[in-house]
Amino acid sequence: MRFLRNLLYTLKTCKCFHTNSTQRRLRFSLSDKNKSKSNSQLTGGLTKMRANPIVMKLNTPEFRSVFTDELQTLVDLFCKYNYELRIAGGAVRDILMEITPKDIDFATTATPDQMKNMFTLEKIRMINPKGEKHGTITARINDKENFEVTTLRIDVLTDGRHAEVQFTTDWQLDANRRDLTVNSMFLGFDGTLYDYFYGYEDLQQRRVVFVGDANIRIKEDFLRILRYFRFYGRIASESAKHDETTLKAIRANAQGLANISGERIWGELQKILLGNYSEEIILEMINSGLMSYCGLPQMPNLKEFKRLCLALKDFEKPHKPVLLMISLLNSVEDAIKLHGRLKFSAHERDLAFFITQQREKVDDEYVSLRDYQKLCLHTSIRRDFVEELLKYKHKKELYNSLISWEIPPFPVNGNILKDKASIPSKKIGLILSELKLIWADNNFQLSSEELLEKHLPQVIENLVTAASSPSYKKVKKA
Repeated sequence: MRFLRNLLYTLKTCKCFHTNSTQRRLRFSLSDKNKSKSNSQLTGGLTKMRANPIVMKLNTPEFRSVFTDELQTLVDLFCKYNYELRIAGGAVRDILMEITPKDIDFATTATPDQMKNMFTLEKIRMINPKGEKHGTITARINDKENFEVTTLRIDVLTDGRHAEVQFTTDWQLDANRRDLTVNSMFLGFDGTLYDYFYGYEDLQQRRVVFVGDANIRIKEDFLRILRYFRFYGRIASESAKHDETTLKAIRANAQGLANISGERIWGELQKILLGNYSEEIILEMINSGLMSYCGLPQMPNLKEFKRLCLALKDFEKPHKPVLLMISLLNSVEDAIKLHGRLKFSAHERDLAFFITQQREKVDDEYVSLRDYQKLCLHTSIRRDFVEELLKYKHKKELYNSLISWEIPPFPVNGNILKDKASIPSKKIGLILSELKLIWADNNFQLSSEELLEKHLPQVIENLVTAASSPSYKKVKKA
């Protein structure tokens, strides 16, 4: 009922939702045309464009779910100052797919300065000032909810990574600068769906295509190559029903990924690996010549990758994306190079080095549950790394046994060692590790006295020739 009341109030009072205003915005403004060399340049040679962008009106649970008191306050405020405001991009796509959106982006005809003046007059706090250079103002309403609102804009100069933009009041021009048709729609707060480039039909057919000329869209930002595959995994109904024209443009522009930062590439790859058809999509990306620009070797280990994809079906999702990436590697050196390109987190980096070094030892040095329990006792090895190793090698029974195992309390600590013998502090950790292995070999039953009296002297004697463990720490330093 609150939603309906708010909707009726909005329709009665807000000029920005009047039909004549909507039709006015559909026409290219003369000033916008003069900012470009030609209309065809702005639209990228686009031929498939609606004469009337209004497709339908929504009143679905997913649409109604976005309305909060804070959002209604924001909508009323833009109406009061006669600026248009709509939901943009991914949230519209999700609502049409009957998915409740998690993040909502808003687009407006108001410039950043106009928004700042409006929010200042209404005593509304603004946060995240860094977004202003991209045309985004973030308002915090009632000290409860943040709203990122971005001015409509066109890209007038791009270098494949960044864009120089100009603000506009034309919704069609803003829609045209977006990457995919399914991401170029807008949704008014009265439920009106605005779709300039047939994104609604593409979404119904589960088609993923660029707005206009794929070659032009990709050259504006080469990361769009990976975004295409990410959204294919979210939207497509079949694993290999790609648009051939799109794939051709992607292959022609593959080397553009070399200029994209590793962090941005890894952010997209993680989402691809967690999405639908991840195996088929990664293989298509390899066939399209993309992955060498993402840090993989020229001859990735496809056999191992396919084996792992099959093995992981027996384990509960989600899986760590880095696990799938390192299955494509041939050596620890490959893992070092991959980290150098993608800039893994510290946890991902260490896991990549650990798995690539230890995977060949499974079924050779590591056979029984006790072997993996002993690995967990190493002070320099995380237990979850050992669990991931078992998943990687498809050792489901051992994996289940290990994750249910509780490590018994070790009866010796550093203070006890200091009291027992004159041992340099830097050696205490190594001695404790060796004693833990002896303790594990004796079914975790040895007492403190047995360890100190019977085994400590031999451990100290062997310390001179003992090698630090695990050796993957040396790899991490490299």
